[in-house]
Amino acid sequence: QVQLVESGGGLVQAGGSLRLSCAASGRTFSSYAMGWFRQAPGKEREFVAAIRRSGGSTYYADSVKGRFTISRDNTKNTVYLQMNSLKPEDTAVYYCAANSLLVTTPRYDYWGQGTQVTVSS
Repeated sequence: QVQLVESGGGLVQAGGSLRLSCAASGRTFSSYAMGWFRQAPGKEREFVAAIRRSGGSTYYADSVKGRFTISRDNTKNTVYLQMNSLKPEDTAVYYCAANSLLVTTPRYDYWGQGTQVTVSS
């Protein structure tokens, strides 16, 4: 079992930055690939970014490539999402997720409760 708690969301103007954090419980954090997803009102949950267990490889949705960076610190059981050059269309609830395998679909075993990100124009 892994419990995930996101933080760092908030209201920011277009062009600004936010850094999301996701703290994981348990001693097996390094056994999981980690992903970030987001869901806007009336839309399906979509893939944002993912990172392998060791942090050696990262993957991004085309819509955030070059603006967002996923990273992890296995000593702190935490995964991060640095979001720069934010746009109003980035507004959504952001979720972190853990899974034994890295996938870019919402088929993850464990999910956090989500944190709201709102980008004003």
